[in-house]
Amino acid sequence: MSEEKARKPAGEGEASFDLKIRTKAFALRVIRMICALPKTEVARVLGKQALRSGTSVGANYREAHRARSKAEFIAKIGDCLKELDETAYWLELMAESGIVSAKKLESLSDECDQLLAIFTTISKRSKS
Repeated sequence: MSEEKARKPAGEGEASFDLKIRTKAFALRVIRMICALPKTEVARVLGKQALRSGTSVGANYREAHRARSKAEFIAKIGDCLKELDETAYWLELMAESGIVSAKKLESLSDECDQLLAIFTTISKRSKS
């Protein structure tokens, strides 16, 4: 993590930079979880959906920081919320269908919920 902090762009807020790291770490956790799924058709389909939505959160957050207007920033933050909510849905389906035990998904689901709360706050504050 200290190596990451050393590469922090000049003038970038600490909270913003930490959220970039956190969304990337979330994407990497989703990738690792998908790689460990059983090799069944259902797991493959659900995993592919979770992989797409879970890895796009950080990409959308980075795009938000390149926004040319407040409206574009708000829209990209909204995209982050949409993708997080979708990821939560796929994780719930995997747990409730028994593809992955709820216990194994607990930490990843918790991080997804925390990121949802953070992005909801960002969205609300940006709109006011």
